[in-house]
Amino acid sequence: MEPEESHKIALKINGHVHSVEIDSNWTLNDVLRNRLDLTGTKRACDYGGCGSCTVLMDGVDVYSCSILAVEAQGKDVTTIEGLGSSESLHPLQKSFALSYAAQCGWCTPGMILSAKALLDRNPNPTEAEVRMALSGVLCRCTGYTSIIQAVLEAGRVMRGER
Repeated sequence: MEPEESHKIALKINGHVHSVEIDSNWTLNDVLRNRLDLTGTKRACDYGGCGSCTVLMDGVDVYSCSILAVEAQGKDVTTIEGLGSSESLHPLQKSFALSYAAQCGWCTPGMILSAKALLDRNPNPTEAEVRMALSGVLCRCTGYTSIIQAVLEAGRVMRGER
C-alpha cells in the first residue's frame, strides 16, 4: 500500500488561520483534535451517526468526521472553543450549565453548536424547531428535556428578553 498524498492547507478555525500539512484522507475532525489540539470537538462514531463531532462551517452545523480537511479550506470553522471563554460564556454555554443540560458532556459541544446554528437563522424557534435542529446529535444521559429548555432560554437571552 502506498502512502497517502500529503497536502499543506490553511484552515480558518475560530477566527485564526492555521497552516497544517496533512494526508489527503484526513478529516476535519482529525485536524482539529490531532493537529490543533481542539479536543472539545469529540470523536465517537466516525461516520456522522452521533453528532458529537459537530462544528459550524460558514454558520452551518456539520459533522467534522464526515468532511475531509481539504474541503474546509476557505471556510470559516467554529468549534466549541471558539464560542465563548471561561471569562465570558456564550448564552448557550451559560444556559446549558444553569439548566443542567450537560450530564456526561460528550454530546454537549455538538448540541451547543447545532443550537447556535439554529438560533442564528431563527432567533425565536418553537420547541419543535429546537427538537428538529438537535435531532442529529445523540444524547444518552438527559432525555433531551433540559437541553431543549436550555436552548429556548438561551434564545430568550440572546433576544434581550432576559
